Amino acid sequence: MILHLPAQKIPIQEIPIDKKVKLFIKREDLIHPEISGNKYWKLFFNINTYLAGNPEKPYIITFGGAFSNHIAAVSAVGNLAGISTLGMIRGEELKGKWRENPTLVFARRNGMNLQFVNREEYRHKEKLTEFLQSEFPDALIVPEGGTNKEAVEGIKMMLNDETKDFDYLCTAVGTGGTISGISEFCEENQKVIGFKAVMDNSLEETINKLTSKRNFSLIDSSFGGYGKIKDENIRFINDFKMNYGIPLEPIYTGKMMQKVFGMIEEGYFPENSKVLCFHTGGLQGIEGANLLLEKQNRNLII
Repeated sequence: MILHLPAQKIPIQEIPIDKKVKLFIKREDLIHPEISGNKYWKLFFNINTYLAGNPEKPYIITFGGAFSNHIAAVSAVGNLAGISTLGMIRGEELKGKWRENPTLVFARRNGMNLQFVNREEYRHKEKLTEFLQSEFPDALIVPEGGTNKEAVEGIKMMLNDETKDFDYLCTAVGTGGTISGISEFCEENQKVIGFKAVMDNSLEETINKLTSKRNFSLIDSSFGGYGKIKDENIRFINDFKMNYGIPLEPIYTGKMMQKVFGMIEEGYFPENSKVLCFHTGGLQGIEGANLLLEKQNRNLII
């Protein structure tokens, strides 16, 4: 087993707000310095089950964009376990520029080979996956974002006796794996809210295929589109860190927390509700975001 259950409980911190709602955040970002947050749990059964089969030459292939937390996490697993990894990266134009990208530099430093795929070919990942599986029959091919049935099973580990006491469970949504696991394994009385980082109309269908429950709702928290960072997002993230000592990244958890604060102000949650937000990590993305912000002569994320 390469990925282990943590020796200590992941802390749940209260966010002290002067409101009639109690707000908490579960610090999944602290589970591992390089394989953080939901990525750790989405890979937990994928990787461990694969390695339990004792493949002769273990090889892990996966997909992601230029700043993908998933690509960073898989490369770190490969480095930790001495397993060869291949990242299929969206965007052929990045081939000569990857050294300018902190995430891809991190992945290469971990030994991951990178193959840059044009966006049209990348859109048809099912076909590409079939080709790769035929070329590398013994490889573990993990889908983009790590989202599959094994990932949903792993997300169960984010829930425990301490999370049972909350009325609402909130998570950012990218490919749908994390919210599917939370929805599937949470308590019957709990409501699950997914905060969409991307405006993808197929997400609900994807989640419905991964979970048997219909106890979730989806809310747009993309703030204009996936990967777009507005000045208000930067202000919120920086204020949040200064006020509560918790860093947030600008694509997923940062936007989710900003939206949750707005919903509390608007009275979305009934009085005396206990709301738990999951910090799904991804802090490695701050460096890349700041490089882009610096080029635009904008304020940086602290």
